[in-house]
Amino acid sequence: GAEAIVFNVPGIKRSQLKLTPEVLADIYLKKINNWNDQKIKALNPSLKLPDLAIAVIHRSDGSGTTFIFTNYLSKVSAEWKDKVGFAASVNWPGDVGGKGNEGVANSVKQIPGAIGYVELAYASQNNMDWAQLQNKAKKYLDPSLDGAAAAADIANLPDDMEVMITDSPNPNAYPISGFTWLLVYENQTDPVKGDAVANLVWWMLHNGQKLKGAAVKKAEVLVKKIKVNSQVVLK
Repeated sequence: GAEAIVFNVPGIKRSQLKLTPEVLADIYLKKINNWNDQKIKALNPSLKLPDLAIAVIHRSDGSGTTFIFTNYLSKVSAEWKDKVGFAASVNWPGDVGGKGNEGVANSVKQIPGAIGYVELAYASQNNMDWAQLQNKAKKYLDPSLDGAAAAADIANLPDDMEVMITDSPNPNAYPISGFTWLLVYENQTDPVKGDAVANLVWWMLHNGQKLKGAAVKKAEVLVKKIKVNSQVVLK
């Protein structure tokens, strides 16, 4: 899925704010500290950006969301890679930590001038304002399932799907995207549970997310390896 860069800036609404990878990294490195900074204004000449301090919100708990976000920042900023790096939990340069998507979202909503990162579904469900982010092809994109699908639709995916798809070169890819991995026993012993697990994962791959492309085909191969008492469930 995709991660949205959400913000709380008076007078600025969803999709109006544009950010480049470099500017986003500098905000999280605490090198850009005000919304009327010249680097932000240069990207948004038509917006009335206020003289307002930026409150940087991050996850206080370890999370896959943070792993994807910091992996992205490490790809687009050598300074971030050297000073902070990427992991499920990192030593943040500042400011405010929130537990879970809910904690980050609540902090962004409550603090004027705040910026944070949350899963797209959470941002959509809570009607949060988000920025358009410039991708590797220099296109500004809203976070979307289509953008995440484009990021995943790349050649030479490894068979085990253990790969990061942030900062994809695909011109239609939203840059902060990632896979969700499921750990499933290949050899099931309970026929009812084994059948249910295999069919649930198959449904998630198709009806649940309605994605196509190389990533889905690779995942199909893995799901078809699920067995119950040595018998393949899906053929």
